[in-house]
Amino acid sequence: MSKILIIEDDLSIGEMMSIYLFEEGYQVKRAENGTQGEQLFREFGPDVIVLDIMLPDVDGIQLCSSFRSVSSVPILMVSAKSEVSDRVRGLQTGADDYMCKPFSMRELSARVQALLRRAQSFAPPPSAPAVASDQAIQLDADKRCLYVNSQEIETTFSEFEIMKLFWQNQGRVYSREELLNRVRGFDSYVTERAIDVHIANLRKKIEKDPKEPKYIKTVWGVGYKFMLT
Repeated sequence: MSKILIIEDDLSIGEMMSIYLFEEGYQVKRAENGTQGEQLFREFGPDVIVLDIMLPDVDGIQLCSSFRSVSSVPILMVSAKSEVSDRVRGLQTGADDYMCKPFSMRELSARVQALLRRAQSFAPPPSAPAVASDQAIQLDADKRCLYVNSQEIETTFSEFEIMKLFWQNQGRVYSREELLNRVRGFDSYVTERAIDVHIANLRKKIEKDPKEPKYIKTVWGVGYKFMLT
């Protein structure tokens, strides 16, 4: 039974989400503020976090960053803020998905299922080596670790999945739609803009000069490809 942690201060919305996901077969815990959320995160060990941005004691963006610094657990951010800049900020902070209020419980369930499906069932091809490397970058697919100059780099679930796909298919050009389908699943509601955000974040983490990338190249009018040399 997958475990879902909901951090939502609105009583009616929080209860509605908790009841619906429980009836869908999930084990659910809910926190009404960031402090409770951090405690349940440590004690409960969730498989997915549904995180509201506007909390009474701590900013949800800050809390997302805190979770991401120690874990790659998928995070679904929810908010009444629907501006593009708000969604981009959430994704850049480390959220794997962003959903604007109001939303249906069916949409919530679909997004949670998509995050769990990718987190639990994605596996590298049998022929792919467990560890591959060059002088600057190492990727361990089995341990889900990415290293740059021997230093482990924190990545979100989606960032690592994109990097792993690139690594195992070096030189192949992927469109944004293909990357979305591989990372999210074919029933995703996420826009292609999310891929650009993930690519920008990866470049900041692995490239010496993100503005002049050596590894992750843009193929104009098509998408992206990854090359070690």
